[in-house]
Order: sequence, then C-alpha cells, then structure tokens
Amino acid sequence: MERKIYNPLQKDTVIFLKTAADTNGEYTLVETGLADGGGVGLHYHKTYSEKFECMEGEVQVMLNKTLYTLQAGQSATAAPGVNHLFRNRSGSPCTFRVELRPASRGFEQSLQIAYGLANDGLCKPNGFPKDKLALAWLFDTSESNLPGWMSMFEFILRRQAKKAKQKGIDKKLLEKYIRF
Repeated sequence: MERKIYNPLQKDTVIFLKTAADTNGEYTLVETGLADGGGVGLHYHKTYSEKFECMEGEVQVMLNKTLYTLQAGQSATAAPGVNHLFRNRSGSPCTFRVELRPASRGFEQSLQIAYGLANDGLCKPNGFPKDKLALAWLFDTSESNLPGWMSMFEFILRRQAKKAKQKGIDKKLLEKYIRF
C-alpha cells in the first residue's frame, strides 16, 4: 500500500517511511516534499522530539530563536519543549525527512486527515480545516502546543477538541481518512 499523501493547497507531499506500527512505537519517519513558501509555524511538542534532515534543496528550521538553513546532509533537532518551525523560502522545492522520537500515532493521523480534508475542499486557503472543531481536534491529536502569548488560545482549542470528541467528529475523521 502506498503511504504517500498530497496537499493540493500547500502543494506538499508526505511519504510515511516508518510508522509507529512499523517501529513498535520507537519512532515515526516521514519524507516531506515542501513547495517554496510552505512550512509550519512556531509550535512545540511535550512528548516527542523532531529531527529534520535535509535531503535535497534547502529548508529553514528555527529552534527557539535561532534560524538554521539546512542543505542536503544537514540536520537539526527540536527536543521536547523547544519552540520550532520549518519552512521553505529558497525559491525551489525541497525534500527533507522528519523523525519523531518516540513515535506519535496522533501526528501520523493528523497529517493523513488534514491532507484528506484539503483534497476534499474542506480547508481554507491557508490549509486549516473550515470546521473549527475538526481543526481543534487535529491540533490536540498531533500533540502540538502554542508558544508564548499564543498559548492562551490552547485552552479554547483543547475545549473545542473535547467537544469534537463528544460529537463523534474524531471517529468520523479517523474512519474517512486513515488509510494506514
């Protein structure tokens, strides 16, 4: 079974090379093809680290307040609790791998669902789901956290994620979009 997903809004691809199931929870490994201008904003995770390794082109990774421009063969790791982002501002597509330790099934599922929603036209141009409850649940299940003053919105997001579960939105999303 092919484990490649595509986001038509962001023009990104993700290939799941190793999942939590493949590694008995040790790590998740994905390869991302990131279009110029793409990326993910500042956030952090409490339960897993993310190692970014550039395979082709150039990807920027910010760890806390330091911005690194990675080229093929270079890597940078965001330990748990470290604010980070990644983005492509090179003018050309780039390819990089992300290894999460330990594995995160929620991360794996959130990507499949978010890309599935985008393919079904259920996301805004910025890639966020139009359904606010779905957005909150995806944020929660991916174990993402907002840094600094933005963290005051987390309470609302976590509360909305709980409401999404009460309404069965999580089960519907999992059933419709999880393929592996």
